[in-house]
Amino acid sequence: MDMQLSHFVDIDAPLPEVWRVISDIEHSAAVISGIKSIEIITPAQGPGLLGLKWRETREWMGQDALEEMWITESEEQCYYQTRAESHGSVYTSRLDVEPINGGTRLSMGFHCQPVSLSARVIWLLTSWMANRSLSKVIKQDLQDIKHHLEAAA
Repeated sequence: MDMQLSHFVDIDAPLPEVWRVISDIEHSAAVISGIKSIEIITPAQGPGLLGLKWRETREWMGQDALEEMWITESEEQCYYQTRAESHGSVYTSRLDVEPINGGTRLSMGFHCQPVSLSARVIWLLTSWMANRSLSKVIKQDLQDIKHHLEAAA
């Protein structure tokens, strides 16, 4: 009943530059077209991203969707993982970077686990639609990041 998605994009930019852009959560609305606004709630605890918590507003299926998210795991210039809990479900996403032939591969994985009874019922009825829509969102986010980095080069 869970949903898992994974997509990647190859970017013609060095890994440190890709990491700088994807880890700058506060300014991600300037890079990712689907994000309307970011509000930092709790800064990261220490020099890395761990503990960073924010509210993100996106347009989702024609409406504004506000999610509170936080970084649960992070390894500098390797990956970070986020978590959100909303509408009876737990959502995790993970962004990974790895060097490839003079550029960087940026991968995003997404996992949704409905935990409440009502979320499971809704999921049974709408998962096919949510899966398709989320896949498009992830691909667009990755393309936006790619375009931002390659246009700056």
